[in-house]
Amino acid sequence: MQNASRRKFLGLCLGGLGMAGAVAGAYSVLSYLAPLSDEGTGGKVSFPLTEIPPNGAKFFDFRGTTGVIIRKQNSELVALSAICTHLGCIVQWEQDKQDFLCPCHGGRYNSDGSVISGPPPKPLEKLAITITNGIVTVG
Repeated sequence: MQNASRRKFLGLCLGGLGMAGAVAGAYSVLSYLAPLSDEGTGGKVSFPLTEIPPNGAKFFDFRGTTGVIIRKQNSELVALSAICTHLGCIVQWEQDKQDFLCPCHGGRYNSDGSVISGPPPKPLEKLAITITNGIVTVG
């Protein structure tokens, strides 16, 4: 009689552990597949205009990826996704050439995000920007 109740107890414990493992695995898979939440920020990023160097670039986290804003020689601002459209590498700003280089396969984009050369099939995604009282908001 004691063996039967011990077996039943161990069976319940193993069943509970199995159920907890299945729930943890399902939560992990669903969390990975669900899109990132934009709640709270609305998917917008703000920073002072002074953080963007003249003829330079500022990289920032944007909606779970990387964005970049550049200040051209004529002081115009351009915000782009920094994700190469070829295989998803992060592009680098080459200040001396005033263009973007993808370090993975040598794709080049001009300062507007258009493809100059290399394998990228389309331009970098443009991001909306607004400037209010010296604060730049992207998104």
